[in-house]
Amino acid sequence: MTLRMFEGKEQAKGYLKFRVSPSDHLIQQVVDFVEKQKGRPFDLAVDVGCGSGQGSVLLAKHFASVVATDISPAQIGMAIAHTSMPNVTYKLSEAEQLPLATGSVDLVTAMSAFHWFNRPQFIQEAHRVLKPRGCLALLNYTMNMELSHAGCCSETLNSICKELYAALQPHVSAHLRGTSQPIYREAYEAITYPDKEWHDCECVSKTVPLSGFMGMVESFSSYQTLLKKDPEEARRLSSEYTHRLMSAMKVTSPDTEVVMDVKYFYVLACKPAED
Repeated sequence: MTLRMFEGKEQAKGYLKFRVSPSDHLIQQVVDFVEKQKGRPFDLAVDVGCGSGQGSVLLAKHFASVVATDISPAQIGMAIAHTSMPNVTYKLSEAEQLPLATGSVDLVTAMSAFHWFNRPQFIQEAHRVLKPRGCLALLNYTMNMELSHAGCCSETLNSICKELYAALQPHVSAHLRGTSQPIYREAYEAITYPDKEWHDCECVSKTVPLSGFMGMVESFSSYQTLLKKDPEEARRLSSEYTHRLMSAMKVTSPDTEVVMDVKYFYVLACKPAED
C-alpha cells in the first residue's frame, strides 16, 4: 500500500501553490519515448499519485484522455477545483490497485510519487494495465535545488540552502533511506523490460519568488514531519533561512525573484509486445 504522507488540506494547498511541475521539454522526452516504442495514437495516459494535478494537465496536451489518481481525498479535491481539463478525470485510488482495465493504457506515469508506493506491487499493477508496447515513466527530482540572483554570489546562496537541507535531513522519512534517487535506480534495474532508459541529469530552471522557494521547501515531507513534531521550531527554521537568504541577496522582500534550478532524474520503460 502507498505510504500515506500528503493528505491534509493545508499540505494539498501547498502542493498546488508551490510544487514544481516537470517542464514541457521533460514531458516531451516521455512522449517521444512512447512514440518511438509504441507509435500513435496516444489514447490513454494514467498519472498515478497525481497530487494537485499539475503533471496531469501537462499530459493532457498529448493524450486523448488522462486518468489521474491519488490516495488523498484532499489532493484530488484540490486538483478538481483548480487544475481540471475536459480530458482529465480525477479518481481516488491506491497506486497498487488502479481502477482501469487490463491492457487499456498507453502510458503510466508517476511524477514525484513512486518512492511512496509499494514499489513491487505498483510495477506489477502498471504492467497489468499497460497495453502491449505501452510505456512506464517514473520521474522525480533531487531535493537540493540551487538558487541564483543577479548581483549575488550563487555560491553564498547555495551554501545557505545546503545548511537548510541539512537541518531538515534528520526528519526525512526512513522510507526514503535518506534520498530517493537510489530507489529509482533500483527500480530501473529491477524492471525486466528489455527496452528501458535511465536519465539522471535533466535540469529545469524556474523563476520564482524567494517565498515560493521557501514554500516548496515547506511542502517537503521532512519539513511537514518537523512541523507536526515541533511547530515552533519548524516556523523558526523557515523564518531564519528566509531572512538569511534575503540578507545574502541584499533585498528586503521575500517576493524578490530568484532562479531555481531543479535536477530531475527519471526511468522510461516499454512493456514488450508479448509477455
